[in-house]
Amino acid sequence: MPIGPNGEKRPADAIANAMLVGKLATGDVTEQYVSEGKRKGGMKGGTARAKSLTAERRSEIAREAAKARWK
Repeated sequence: MPIGPNGEKRPADAIANAMLVGKLATGDVTEQYVSEGKRKGGMKGGTARAKSLTAERRSEIAREAAKARWK
């Protein structure tokens, strides 16, 4: 099954794809994006990483980021 530019699943058949577009336009169907799950995982990842780091290590990372930003 082909994947659209934002990760949505689309039918390979032209007629089926046209029917899907019509259903999307009328609101009969909503599109499911592949990246929704990835975003949820990414949102969890930052806080989990922050909890696992010590205060000293977080400070060190922030210092390195500031140096790179103002380089």
